[in-house]
Amino acid sequence: MPTANFGTKEDPGFELEQSRDLIAVRTHAGRGIRREFGSVRTPLAGALDDATLVQAYPEAGVEVYRLPPGASVAERKPVLNAAPEVRFAGHVLVDPGTGEPVLYTENIFVKFVDRVDHEHCLAVLSAAGLRVKEEVAYATNAYFTAAAEGTGQRVFDIANSLLSRDDVEYCHPELIRRRARKAIFPQQWHLKKTVIGRVTVDAHAGVAAAHAVTRGAGVTIAVIDDGVDIDHPEFAGSRKVVAPRDVTLETNDPRPKDLSGTGPDRGDNHGTACAGVACANGAAGASGVAPEAALMPIRLASGLGSQAEARAFQWAAEHGADVISCSWGPPDGDWFRPNDALHDRVVQLPASTRLAIEHAVTAGRGGKGCVVVFAAGNGNESVDNDGYASFAKVIAVAACNDSGTRSVYSDFGKAVWCAFPSSDFEYAPLGHPAPLTPGIWTVDRRGRDGYNPGKPESGDEAGNYTNDFGGTSSSCPGVAGVAALVLSENPDLAWHEVKDLLKGACDQIDPQGGGYDADGHSAEYGYGRINALSAVRAAEAAQRSPLPVR
Repeated sequence: MPTANFGTKEDPGFELEQSRDLIAVRTHAGRGIRREFGSVRTPLAGALDDATLVQAYPEAGVEVYRLPPGASVAERKPVLNAAPEVRFAGHVLVDPGTGEPVLYTENIFVKFVDRVDHEHCLAVLSAAGLRVKEEVAYATNAYFTAAAEGTGQRVFDIANSLLSRDDVEYCHPELIRRRARKAIFPQQWHLKKTVIGRVTVDAHAGVAAAHAVTRGAGVTIAVIDDGVDIDHPEFAGSRKVVAPRDVTLETNDPRPKDLSGTGPDRGDNHGTACAGVACANGAAGASGVAPEAALMPIRLASGLGSQAEARAFQWAAEHGADVISCSWGPPDGDWFRPNDALHDRVVQLPASTRLAIEHAVTAGRGGKGCVVVFAAGNGNESVDNDGYASFAKVIAVAACNDSGTRSVYSDFGKAVWCAFPSSDFEYAPLGHPAPLTPGIWTVDRRGRDGYNPGKPESGDEAGNYTNDFGGTSSSCPGVAGVAALVLSENPDLAWHEVKDLLKGACDQIDPQGGGYDADGHSAEYGYGRINALSAVRAAEAAQRSPLPVR
């Protein structure tokens, strides 16, 4: 089985296996298979009539199909490869634990040790038959390279051979998995005590009180997601949207590109709602946690582990982001299925992405470091298996509900740093009661394109706001907004000082069920539900008495 290693040669690698019924098809045009031209069927339609599309990677022009029982990948490959529009058709690698497809490109990320010179690096890469596509700027002696077309699975052998060298620190093929949004889709009670439907809801994060001190002016929040409707009135203003970027298409247009339909699973709706929770203006119907903060929208439509993912962090750090919000990560298991195979799988953080995050926390903000926030996940499983959210240099955020207890789906574990209010579900098998509210009221893509197609019961009649956003997807930008309030009050804080400050600004909710240890940490809530007012006051105090450098 092919093996890869996202760490150093001393770290354990992982194996992938070849699927018996999945086939990948990559086109020359970089788009999906055309089954018809007008009303005329193409030959490829016949070759795939009995196959089911299970995954698509539009940035790579690749689609993955599942063949019916009894069909042979080996027999289907030559039929597809004979089509002039097909660049490659072949076997698919999968995660042995979950069966989830893992796309390998013929690209390899290589980082040499710092002591060797550039010419030496180029000579080694050339001898290995690799072409430099990009000299990576977020790490020393790091290169994104391409093997010769047709190399196929031999990219694993090339990468492992390079990794065995004394002068190579990291080396792995570009492996792309499905990137999951951290959202549950089932009003602004998360900002202050309020009454909704004649019910008093008092489970907020102290944000309204913090606004009496600061509203986030002078700070920029980067939201890396599936695109943001930057033309929404809640993101209006000459200095509201800064350094927009689409790292997948490599343009400066971060708007959602998928306009197909409405509802939670259609269209690129997620990033707009996340940006709304973080920093919506509050001018027309929804305030973000840091309404005066600037927004850096970064559209990432590429798969998990892609080089575009690393470039997103590099862009944020090098274009002035102070806080980076990431409401995505590896796919979660079904929170209501305790035996779901995804629950126990471990997804490592690729060296390419890890180095890009480290670049953000070391070079960002003039050396003080960007504060990077990740959603813990919605699988009712251990966040410690998620190499992204559990990375020590980020803040992993869990979800708590409108009653001040854990949201039933929220991930848990040692890496959870804090919790922020979000949606919840009633679930009788776990004895979990119904929530008081539909979820979080926030910005939606305008009109019928977003989660709310224009129904008052889903938000507002115009369709510009939704009332049921949720998951740790909503919690993550909430904490990103609190970090922005902190940096607005005290911009001299380093990233790790902000992280430590937030630890001390948490309220220990659910003391009986939370299981807080002697250090005040709970696997379910981290150090508790964040209190924005406490965080801002701590930032004020830190101005008078600087935090020690660690």
